[in-house]
Amino acid sequence: MESGVSPERARQVLEVLTAGGSMDHINTSLALRLMPLALELGEEALVDRLLDHAMQVATNDEERGWARFEGLKHLDANLESFLALAESSETMEGTQALTAAVHHYIALVHLAEGRLDEARATAQRALRLRTVIEDLEGMSYGMALLMNIAKRQHDEDTAIAVGTERLELLKRLRDEQGQMEVIADLAHCQATIGEFGAAQDLFNQSLERAQALESLSGQLAARWGLADIAEIQQDYETAMLMLSDALHEFLAVNVPAPAPLRQRIHDLTELQNAPQDEESA
Repeated sequence: MESGVSPERARQVLEVLTAGGSMDHINTSLALRLMPLALELGEEALVDRLLDHAMQVATNDEERGWARFEGLKHLDANLESFLALAESSETMEGTQALTAAVHHYIALVHLAEGRLDEARATAQRALRLRTVIEDLEGMSYGMALLMNIAKRQHDEDTAIAVGTERLELLKRLRDEQGQMEVIADLAHCQATIGEFGAAQDLFNQSLERAQALESLSGQLAARWGLADIAEIQQDYETAMLMLSDALHEFLAVNVPAPAPLRQRIHDLTELQNAPQDEESA
C-alpha cells in the first residue's frame, strides 16, 4: 500500500477505530487521515462515513474547510468548486495552509489540462502562502510543481533557479531522497540547454546519492541521463556501459528490469553492430 502499511494492518486499524459503528472518539483531523486507508482497501461506504463525520465534528472554519476540500476531491468536483473554496478560505482567520493547499490542487488541475500560464500563477500563489507560514515541506512541493510547469513551458532558466532553491530547502529538511531527485531534474534541465558538462556532473552526483540510498529508480534515472549525454557525444561505448550497469542493478536484487531499459540496450546494440557505411547513410 502507498501508506507503507500492509492491507491487513490497515484493516485492523480501521476496525479498532470504527468498532461498533461509533466514531465519537474520532476528530476531524483523524477522520481525514483515515480516509486514504479506507480508499486503498476499497471501503467506499466507510470513506463516506468518515467524510460526513469529519464535517459534523469540525470545531472551526479551518477544520470545516479541510473536510470540504477532501470531500470535493473525493467527489471529483469541478474546478469552479475548488475556486469557490479557495476564495472563501482567504476570508477566514488562520486558514493559510488550507488556502495554499487548495491553490496547489487548482494548479495541478490547470497543469493536467494544459493551461500552463494559469497553473504557474496559481502555483506561485500557493508557494507564497506557504512561505509566509514557513511550511517547509509544503514549499518543497510547491517548488517541485513550479519547476515542472517551467519545464513544460520550455523555461529552463526558471526551472533551474527554482530547482536550485528547492535543493537548498531539501538540505535543510535533510531529505536525501528529494535531493537525489531534484539533482537529476536539474541535470536534465542543464542537458536541455546544451550544458552537457554541468549535466554530467549533476547526474553523477544524483547517481552517488542513489547508490547510497540503494534506490533502483534513482540509479536508473541518473544512468539513463548519462547514457543520453554519451549518445549525443557519439560515445556509444559509455552509453552501453551506463545502461548495462543499470540492468545489472535490477538483476542483482531479482527485480525485473523495466522494458524500456531492455529495449534501449537492444537498440543500442544494433546501432553498434550496424555496418559503418550504414551508420553514415
